[in-house]
Amino acid sequence: MFCSGGSLSPDPLRLMHVQIMKRAFWLLVIAVAVVAFVLWQRSGTKTMYVNGLSEYNTLPNREYILQRDCFIFKSKAEPSSYPLIGIPDKSLPGATSYLPAEVLPSSVGQQFSDIRILDTVSRGTRFRIVSVRQDHTRKGVRTTFEILLLPEAERKYPRVDAYWIMNDKRDTTGMAPDILPEIAVPRVRG
Repeated sequence: MFCSGGSLSPDPLRLMHVQIMKRAFWLLVIAVAVVAFVLWQRSGTKTMYVNGLSEYNTLPNREYILQRDCFIFKSKAEPSSYPLIGIPDKSLPGATSYLPAEVLPSSVGQQFSDIRILDTVSRGTRFRIVSVRQDHTRKGVRTTFEILLLPEAERKYPRVDAYWIMNDKRDTTGMAPDILPEIAVPRVRG
């Protein structure tokens, strides 16, 4: 089609088709973004600090003394905000099966299955519960303590996740979890 000036005139059907394609493209981009956001929200971990709830408000600032040597480690299977603390004694409920059988400083830096040993903590070490945290995932809700190893200035990893030294079975009964008495005892101030 020629206009009076001798140039091609735009085809109205072609222009309409281009506009429809642009709109369809942007609708597709928006739909993909919404689906990606929903999937990210469903598979992510949502963390809530629950220190203010009545069953947990007495836990922060409680001090304990370790009765066992422990490992500080990171786990690929159990991702957490802070390094984890755990023991290798399989007879105790807080034991993790991937840790070496004995707590030795020579284990620091080594990889065992999905676990990397970061440090060791000796029996007699004091720690304080800093915060009570709930991690919500598709698998469920996991309550854990963030603890501060004392004195913190002497520690490479002063703040750790105490999930593996906790009595988490109490959490299923509606009671607040606690530190396993076989691993640590409350510090009594005189």
